[in-house]
Amino acid sequence: MTRCLAVALVSVLILGAPATLSGTRDQAAAPAAAQRPPDPGAPSTPEQVRAAIDEFGNLDFPIRMRAARTVRRAAPEIAVPALLQAVEKHADGYVKFRALVLLSGFNDPRTREVMAKVLPDPNDRLRSVAYTFFEHNQDPAVLPKLIAALSREESEFVRPALTRAIAAYRDDPKAKETMAGLVMKGQAFFRSVVIEALGDYRGTQALAPLTEVAKTDGPLQDDAALALGKIGDKTSLPVLAQLQRSAPRESQPSIAASICLLGINCDSHQAYISKSLQFSIATTGYQDLLRSSASAMEALAQSGREQALVELIVQGAPTRDPARAAIALAVGTVALRNTPVLLKVLERDGMIDPAIELLREAFDMLEEDFEEERFFVTVRRAYWQAPQGSAARKVAEALVLKLEF
Repeated sequence: MTRCLAVALVSVLILGAPATLSGTRDQAAAPAAAQRPPDPGAPSTPEQVRAAIDEFGNLDFPIRMRAARTVRRAAPEIAVPALLQAVEKHADGYVKFRALVLLSGFNDPRTREVMAKVLPDPNDRLRSVAYTFFEHNQDPAVLPKLIAALSREESEFVRPALTRAIAAYRDDPKAKETMAGLVMKGQAFFRSVVIEALGDYRGTQALAPLTEVAKTDGPLQDDAALALGKIGDKTSLPVLAQLQRSAPRESQPSIAASICLLGINCDSHQAYISKSLQFSIATTGYQDLLRSSASAMEALAQSGREQALVELIVQGAPTRDPARAAIALAVGTVALRNTPVLLKVLERDGMIDPAIELLREAFDMLEEDFEEERFFVTVRRAYWQAPQGSAARKVAEALVLKLEF
């Protein structure tokens, strides 16, 4: 599920970075006992791994989670062949999907070929994983296939992954042309995904249509204003300054975040967003302002501003739904898009436990399986790279044990 779809679900609740997979799988070389598996002993045989893969489709969630942990802790020479076979031949489409997700975490050179092979697969879950893989592992030879797929991908569960994948090829002229052309076309939900992706990947080619959207009152105004700030072109400042005077109250946190991202009076703008978030949590009837404030703070945290993430965790920790859902979603998105900043913030006193509870809820809402696997890979790598007894290792260990991966 994409973040934008999760936002839609959060709206119902309220109204009723990034690490890469290019590094080595450091934990595979460590002693099995040191990997701290939740069950005694690490898996050692192909039979154990194949049995675990078959459990990926079990209706019992704890069993599925246990099966995934078993495969993650297996030696690559055992796990990877079993996962490859499951992706190709397993009778259960969901098992194929989960096998493909876990395969991505082993950094095996065969993964790229498998991902390319499933791009036209009828299983939409497999296609979505492949699209997200090529967002983070760009291949010029694949880009024409991604662009061609736009004409047939209309699923709200799949098209967002495809859109972000194309946006990631930001230096390719055809990708630039394609993305700029999508800003003003289609349903608001899909346009929101396009606008967010252009901001995240600094799509300067789309400044003109994004500016037009930002000037227009409506559900996409926040997204467009925030995208202008993420792109970082200071020629957008006059437009944003005008919006500070004319846009509705609910859009003001996004506009403040955008101006901050342009490097203008960032501390004061962040302080304003913090107060806006605090007010909308405490005051009934300001759900739109709450969502806007949480998203604005999320954007600042994604950009590397640690204090913005601290604010989300501290203010979100004591909340309950409906306010809590939007804040948890913001924290979870930062974790997936900029894992290093999350790990750094969690080294601070008192941050680990409330953050993990918010993350647990966020991952349930987001259901970003591939992105979560990237998160798990990054955390496990951080564990093995951190010195014994260090704060960084303790944070990584807490995440592994409490999020049960």
